[in-house]
Amino acid sequence: MKEQLLIKHAVGGRTFVDSSKQSVAYEVKHEAGQWQFNVHTPKHAGIEEILKWKQELNVFIFRTYDDGRPTLKIWYSVAADTVHYDAAGEKLTFIAVSCIEYIPNEFGYKL
Repeated sequence: MKEQLLIKHAVGGRTFVDSSKQSVAYEVKHEAGQWQFNVHTPKHAGIEEILKWKQELNVFIFRTYDDGRPTLKIWYSVAADTVHYDAAGEKLTFIAVSCIEYIPNEFGYKL
């Protein structure tokens, strides 16, 4: 299985972090109805934008399976007041308070 992490601006759709295009290690822990994200990355322009637009973030994880199953998309809702960057530790942290899992080609209206 391959995973891709995307952190995007919800309104404009700009991508701030894309783990398929930049080397980004991350962990997600689910506990007590929320998801704790730890994203390990040096400070760059995308981090500045994440902090600027922390009220308007969309976070996604795409899981692509090797066995032919369709790609699973997980969309997280981030609590803006939880978005922080530790420059010394080069770590972005935030908490998501909900998520929606779906298969993109099965979502939406079909004729």
